[in-house]
Amino acid sequence: MSGAALGLEIVFVFFLALFLLHRYGDFKKQHRLVIIATLLAWYLCFLIVFILPLDVSTTIYNRCKLAVNSSPAESNGSYVTLAPSKQKCFKPWSYIPNGIMPIFWRVVYWTSQFLTWILLPFMQSYARSGGFSITGKIKTALIENAIYYGTYLLIFGAFLIYVAVNPNFNLQWSQLQTIGIAAANTWGLFLLVLLLGYGLVEIPRSHWNGAKRGYLLMKTYFKAAKLMTEKADAEENLEDIMEEVRKVSESIKYNHPLRKCVDTILKKCPTEYQERMGRNMDDYEDFDERQNSYPSEKSLVKLHKQVIYSVQRHRRTQVQWQILLEQAFYLEDVAKNESSATRQFVHTFHSQEPENKIIQYFYTPTVEWYWECLLRPWFYRVLAVVLATFSVIVVWSECTFFSTKPVLSLFAVFIQLAEKTYNYIYIEMACFLTIFFLSICVYSTVFRIRVFNYYYLASHHQTDAYSLLFSGMLFCRLTPPLCLNFLGLTHMDATISHKNTQPTAYTSIMGSMRVLSFIADGFYIYYPMLVVILCIATYFSLGTRCLNLLGFQQFMGDSEMTSDLIDEGKELIRREKRKRQRQEEGENRRREWKERYGNRDDSTRNRAVHTDQKESSFSETNTNRPLSKYTRSNGRNERDRIELLQDAEPLDFNADSINDDPFESDSGRYQPGGRYLSMSRSKIFDDV
Repeated sequence: MSGAALGLEIVFVFFLALFLLHRYGDFKKQHRLVIIATLLAWYLCFLIVFILPLDVSTTIYNRCKLAVNSSPAESNGSYVTLAPSKQKCFKPWSYIPNGIMPIFWRVVYWTSQFLTWILLPFMQSYARSGGFSITGKIKTALIENAIYYGTYLLIFGAFLIYVAVNPNFNLQWSQLQTIGIAAANTWGLFLLVLLLGYGLVEIPRSHWNGAKRGYLLMKTYFKAAKLMTEKADAEENLEDIMEEVRKVSESIKYNHPLRKCVDTILKKCPTEYQERMGRNMDDYEDFDERQNSYPSEKSLVKLHKQVIYSVQRHRRTQVQWQILLEQAFYLEDVAKNESSATRQFVHTFHSQEPENKIIQYFYTPTVEWYWECLLRPWFYRVLAVVLATFSVIVVWSECTFFSTKPVLSLFAVFIQLAEKTYNYIYIEMACFLTIFFLSICVYSTVFRIRVFNYYYLASHHQTDAYSLLFSGMLFCRLTPPLCLNFLGLTHMDATISHKNTQPTAYTSIMGSMRVLSFIADGFYIYYPMLVVILCIATYFSLGTRCLNLLGFQQFMGDSEMTSDLIDEGKELIRREKRKRQRQEEGENRRREWKERYGNRDDSTRNRAVHTDQKESSFSETNTNRPLSKYTRSNGRNERDRIELLQDAEPLDFNADSINDDPFESDSGRYQPGGRYLSMSRSKIFDDV
């Protein structure tokens, strides 16, 4: 089994990262380099989290072998051999041979650092660039990253000057490497504590609130009101951008040198707008004959960038609106079925996607009712209590992990008890659960946070390239300090435990932080204590209240604005529900019509075709014969069509607009019915 566990985890983590990237990214539409770079960043970060427990168990076994083979003498510190009967070491099932882990950590760590500090920032600027050539995009990316790279070089230079001026240190390459690692870990630890303090409170609270059906439904109504405002804003913005594209397309004809750039912009536009603009491009004229002011290439680059952003935002809001509608309809169905006497879950609307037959066989309406109405609320409550217990242990350990005599960190106590009995399975499970919970608290915040419309991870393949690359950067910067913090909590880091023992392979790659004593003895130990203040602020929703006071509407139960937005969202959901019911009723009537009159209509159509052919051949010889008997066969068909028109669904004149398609309106612009209460600044930190 030597090395088998390492190989299995490498394969498993790859498919895990691939699955998550497929959920948020779009493999068909996004550039392959963006997908590969993001996948590599996510994969390396997840790999560090999963492999680190194996490194801990292997290090404990190596310490045991070292203790068996040698022991320090009391006189001069030399080593003498112990009898094998005094102590015996058992090799763990996941033991990794010596020499593999240092090479593995060195490759993984420096690859992730190259991605987060050099490659991914450059690719971000390249992806958002509106250039029409590779050279133009590279030039734009270099200019945008000049300030970015200069800032970090300035920080690194400050650390370098500090070490060079200090007479106690001899500046060597290994120390320069340690300074760079310390600078990167300091920045990552600063951000790590902020995200961890939010996740330790919000994750248990979100699961506890998940058991409250009324709470989830009210929050869904609130999201619907805000999303409708964003959706209307995205449609209006797209219309404005498309109007500019239309003017540019009409001014720059086919024989203009910049026409290729215009064609590139048109390919990024939605199909409806492409067809509309193509109707007015039939004329050919020489651009030299008319003294018109044509847009420059720089303005076309800016327009190209705006088109990419507006189309992506419009597509994302449309998909999110449909997903939110399904969620609202399902929560309303759960509320209705809770009082069902038959104990069978009844859906208002059938699922639009075909269900799996195996799931449909086992997940019957009765099973669904018991799970949704009885078991699921209690399961979420129990899970919330377990997660809250883990959060309390983490907060306590973060405040006491620097104490070695006595050992106050609970994670260190658990690991040291298992180390005495060499129970490697327990050691690996305890380490994995600890670092996995810390990773969930940090990574979930990265997935949920939103910074205006520049960074937003949207599921169902709606995340843009910029946000995917930015998430990869955050993961690569947060994972190394997260692992060092975990090793400090378990006292596996010699800097924290103050023991002259064999370090883990991961800490040996990081180097000795004693080069910068004020960071090793100060910042790394006392800064994580701030997680207590952040947890208290998150528990009382201080950040949410501050954003609400600044005008960014957040979901708060005691706010009048929240109540108004809930009522507005409830009305929007009711309107969409009524619209979908009318559509289903119309489809049912058409299906019944086809089943009842389909064969008769086909036979009538065949007779009419045969009659027309016979009429055309007969009219050549006798044009004066009346044609009434040839038209009499269509009488029954006409009566059937009249009946169908009489059964047509009535129009809902109370709706905002009869035509819901913004592309089919006369003015070509979507007009929302009224001003929403959430039209103010409401697009920052929707969930944070």
